Amino acid sequence: MGVLPFFLFSALFLILPVGYLVVGSFQDAVTHQPTIKNYIDLTEPNIVLAYTTSIEISLVTAIGGGLFGFLLAYAVILGGLPRFLRSLLMTFSGVASNFAGIPLALAFTFTLGLQGLVTKLLLDGLGIDLYGKEIKFSIYQKLGLELVYLYFQFPLMILIVAPAIDGLKREWREASENLGASSRQYWQHIALPVLLPTLLGTTILLFGNAFGAQATAYQLTAGLVPLVTNLITAQISGDVFHNINLGYALAMGMVVIMGVSITGYSILQRRSERWLR
Repeated sequence: MGVLPFFLFSALFLILPVGYLVVGSFQDAVTHQPTIKNYIDLTEPNIVLAYTTSIEISLVTAIGGGLFGFLLAYAVILGGLPRFLRSLLMTFSGVASNFAGIPLALAFTFTLGLQGLVTKLLLDGLGIDLYGKEIKFSIYQKLGLELVYLYFQFPLMILIVAPAIDGLKREWREASENLGASSRQYWQHIALPVLLPTLLGTTILLFGNAFGAQATAYQLTAGLVPLVTNLITAQISGDVFHNINLGYALAMGMVVIMGVSITGYSILQRRSERWLR
């Protein structure tokens, strides 16, 4: 009886929706007869481009956010910085990692948009035109979207990797120094091998986090950047492109990619937990 609410929740919000997607992805949009045409249509150029763009943005923001987040976490934990900076960074990370969706898109529009605060300050104060012919920056295109995603990617990396950095025992560093190892050798042969499963696992988690984002990208780019999430929205609720069952097939492709990501993260996380005990 104690776990009954958990199983009920799983059935209503995980099992039944996925089962609905599976059945719908194998149905024809008109006749509702069984078909594999929806999956064959996934090879169309515009759909392949959407998957490619989504994977590319997810990889860039996962690697960039993972590297930047790890360096920040290392700096405030082991870098000898004032103690209060750690509390400040962890508080910011807890807020920023959950600040996404339409509010995040609007915040960046008001900050780095065509008439944004920073855009106008750079133009009026330094004569730098972000949207001019020389720089050609735009918050509404793929590069801008990657910048917005990084805002919630690197704080998530900090929150996850900080306990792993704390798990590096001081005795390991002292033992390596007593044996004549340099700082580089300590990180190469001891610290990085211990942290590697956590770093790789969290990077995979960041990839899935970016790959499944929808509201931020749709609000910021009006669906003009070819992403899988935008394409699903167009197929299910659009006026021009309206094929619900193809949308289900697109969603199943996302489920497979997210499933692989979560599985890889779980495996690496279990390996890292052995060192943190």
